[in-house]
Amino acid sequence: MKLTDLLKQHISIAGELVAAAKAGDNATVTNADLRWHQNAADIAAFLSGANPNWPRETLLTMLNRHLALTTQEATAQIQNRFGDSANLFDQIFNQALEMADALSSGIVKQFPTRA
Repeated sequence: MKLTDLLKQHISIAGELVAAAKAGDNATVTNADLRWHQNAADIAAFLSGANPNWPRETLLTMLNRHLALTTQEATAQIQNRFGDSANLFDQIFNQALEMADALSSGIVKQFPTRA
């Protein structure tokens, strides 16, 4: 339940951030970005507590990379730089696959007899 709540917050904050960016509301963008990064830190802490094969700092690095790429992609989209947006989307996709690999490797290590 806690992870579900953290992920719902993640998506909600992202929506706030994009809406504020589109509206040119820099104060709200700054606030939402700070909360988004804190949410990523909370997700990393929760996951690292659930599996010792997921070091908190490793997860936080991956999540912060995800946030940086997503921010760049949203900015390119808002600014009608669609070629850049498509390139960044590909980077996000590849980075998501890397995160999935890291998470699944941690599960296999945690439960080696079930692999």
